[in-house]
Amino acid sequence: ELYKVLDSSDVVVQVLDARDPMGTRSRKLERELKTKEKRHKHLIFVLNKCDLIPTWCTRRWVRRLSREYPTLAFHASITNPFGKGALIQLLRQFATLHQDKQQISVGFVGYPNVGKSSIVNTLRKKKVCNVAPIPGETKVWQYITLFRRVFLIDCPGVVPPSGDSHLQCVLKGVVQVEKIEDPAQYVGGVLDAVKRQYIEAHYDV
Repeated sequence: ELYKVLDSSDVVVQVLDARDPMGTRSRKLERELKTKEKRHKHLIFVLNKCDLIPTWCTRRWVRRLSREYPTLAFHASITNPFGKGALIQLLRQFATLHQDKQQISVGFVGYPNVGKSSIVNTLRKKKVCNVAPIPGETKVWQYITLFRRVFLIDCPGVVPPSGDSHLQCVLKGVVQVEKIEDPAQYVGGVLDAVKRQYIEAHYDV
């Protein structure tokens, strides 16, 4: 499904979780888009769930990732979104670039549970895709009209085989929480990934 979406898209939106942008980023996908056959496609990063991290942290990630690809901070919400206007404006610019086409297709790819369907729903201002805090909720792909010359593709979340350990998959939200038999065994991994002062400040310990 991932390669089907890449082949069908003029613009590829790689959705990253703002809490772990590098961990939810697929270098393999980026290399695929640099091949001769796909070099004409545009790649952009959308840093979703930016409401879950400090504003200064979002700014730094946007600045860093923008050195490689256009990057936007986003908070997916039908009632109170952030970054929606900037993303729509960018997609309009891409549509203008492709005057030779009747319409352009925009594909959303990324790890499970990073919020691909939520972003599509935010852009459309209504629920057009299944959304649940369960990895792998989107099972089939669909075309959704954003405006006259721009179509959105929603596709299944894909975890590229990048050698992630089971711990890494759990921390990235790839594994369904209900299927974790002993959550306590992953606490050490969380403590290793987050600086002590942030844990102490957040939990007031």
